[in-house]
Amino acid sequence: MLVKKALDYIIWFRMNKIKHFIQSRIASFSYAFQGIVPVVKHECNMRIHIVAAIAVIAAGLCFNLQAWEWICVTIAIGTVFTAEFFNSAIETLANVVCKEKNADIKKVKDIAAAAVLMSAIAAAVIGCIIFVPKF
Repeated sequence: MLVKKALDYIIWFRMNKIKHFIQSRIASFSYAFQGIVPVVKHECNMRIHIVAAIAVIAAGLCFNLQAWEWICVTIAIGTVFTAEFFNSAIETLANVVCKEKNADIKKVKDIAAAAVLMSAIAAAVIGCIIFVPKF
């Protein structure tokens, strides 16, 4: 009887642990999705990247891209989006930390913006390599 109660407790404990794990993962994803909305809503460049991504995906569908081409396009789009999200996070944090103009904060923001620019240029080069020969 004691062994059965101990096993029941272990099972109950494990189930609660699994339940908590699943709930915390769902909450984690929820927080991440909450981070998407303000960037898309308030960052004009992000909306431009989204339109460009949609255009590239549409062109990829029209040209029947091969699997390796889709991989390159997906990585390029993901890299630009990721850079834009990091840039937005850095800018938001910098604005909270320092309300007045500051040369060091400006430098940090410029570097973050340059990262987005570099990723967008690399994505454009990848796009040219993939799509120009198809014309």
